[in-house]
Amino acid sequence: MFREVLVTLWLFLFYIVYTGSNTPYDVATGLVVAALVGVPASRVLVSDERKLLDVKRYIHLFYYALKYMTVIEFKAHMDVVKRVFTMRLNPGIVKIPVYAKSRYGRLLIAVSITNTPGTVVVDERDGWFYVNWIDVTSTKPEEARLAISAEFEDYAFKIFE
Repeated sequence: MFREVLVTLWLFLFYIVYTGSNTPYDVATGLVVAALVGVPASRVLVSDERKLLDVKRYIHLFYYALKYMTVIEFKAHMDVVKRVFTMRLNPGIVKIPVYAKSRYGRLLIAVSITNTPGTVVVDERDGWFYVNWIDVTSTKPEEARLAISAEFEDYAFKIFE
């Protein structure tokens, strides 16, 4: 029951922050939706209840989201804009290793790569991501990983492993 309550509370908090409203209607709607989703989903989403109480994970998640949404996204957007105007493109698909073992960690890395302008994960197979990259600077897997996903993977380990 503890797991269900915690997941429901997190979903409720996410709903309130996302909507930006605390009217009685939104609070009631948020509680109902969070309970309807949180109770059945908690068995699938949480394998270890102790991880839910680890405050350091939430701090890392906050810093990751803040850094990703500001610094990393901005730099990637400016790089793509520059490439559009200069037509300096070197596209290709590279194979990069992924060392994260948890499925949520791997998902965070894949989504982060795909949401970053200039890179898209096109396949995942046997511990490797295949990434379509707008500017292939190296086809060596480890060098490509350092350029594309190393920072994302560091946060994935801190948050999910």
